[in-house]
Amino acid sequence: MKLSDNMTNTVGDRLLDPGNSRVWRGLAVVAALLLLVDVGLGWYWSQEPPLTPVVPAADAVTGDTTTAALIMVSETLLNKPGGYLSNDMLPHRLWLDDMPSWEFGVVIQIRDMTRVMRRDMSRSQSQSEDDADLMRAEPQFNFDNASWAIPATEREYQRGINALKSYRQRLNNDRAHFYARADNLSYWLGDVQNRLGAMSQQLSQSVGRDSLSEKSDPSRKTPWLEIDDVFYEARGGCWALIHFLRAAEHDFAEVLEKKNALVSFRQVIRELEETQETVWSPMILNGSGFGVLANHSLVMANYISRANAALLDLRQLLSQG
Repeated sequence: MKLSDNMTNTVGDRLLDPGNSRVWRGLAVVAALLLLVDVGLGWYWSQEPPLTPVVPAADAVTGDTTTAALIMVSETLLNKPGGYLSNDMLPHRLWLDDMPSWEFGVVIQIRDMTRVMRRDMSRSQSQSEDDADLMRAEPQFNFDNASWAIPATEREYQRGINALKSYRQRLNNDRAHFYARADNLSYWLGDVQNRLGAMSQQLSQSVGRDSLSEKSDPSRKTPWLEIDDVFYEARGGCWALIHFLRAAEHDFAEVLEKKNALVSFRQVIRELEETQETVWSPMILNGSGFGVLANHSLVMANYISRANAALLDLRQLLSQG
């Protein structure tokens, strides 16, 4: 028998020796403590960031507040407690999926806002040249939201943030443009309206009922284990959207006043703010009809639908001469 085989057998015999059970107990205690710490950190990291007041700078140029809000939302996504979790490989990733769903909702709104700034708000007309910094920022935020390495999602998103900061600096030095026109605002609100409509539809499919349409097409109903994912994705999207709308209220103030649309604009924000109320239940409940259990998805869908209805009125006002 080889010497290496003898050593392997000897080490194995020692580990299996009942007299060394303290080693296994010690390892079990360490593993349990590490798991407990991971659960505690996961719970802390799952706390949603609060709404941040959007305060325009005293001498802010048109577009600076919207760009600053986009940068702030993007940096919060990466720098909140626990950092960016959608590509996390630690064990808590298996049971703490609400925050990654929330993050994806935020990412969708960041992508939409960056695209509309590049496509519409920074260009004077359809044949104008795209802004160089916004052209760099848009594809960075469209990078895979769950890439762990080579490259990591955080690194790509940070490059997008850096490009936005460069655009903001140029904007304040009169070397970039932001056109706060009624048509540009209406284009963006059209995208927002489509997103809110999709959110409301997904939340409605999470409702616990067995309608004829769902019986004929079961794929229309959200699986039970994905109900909380849909809820928190919508919640994250609304969180980001509130900041962008608050900033746009300042940058498009002249247009909103001219079109008598300020009241309708603020109504949209108020309805979306209701989606950020504290969820006191330890889990997302979806009771059926007027049953005993609450229906969180239906409540969320109601607020989003009300905001969407206010958006329709708002866009009609913006389209008037």
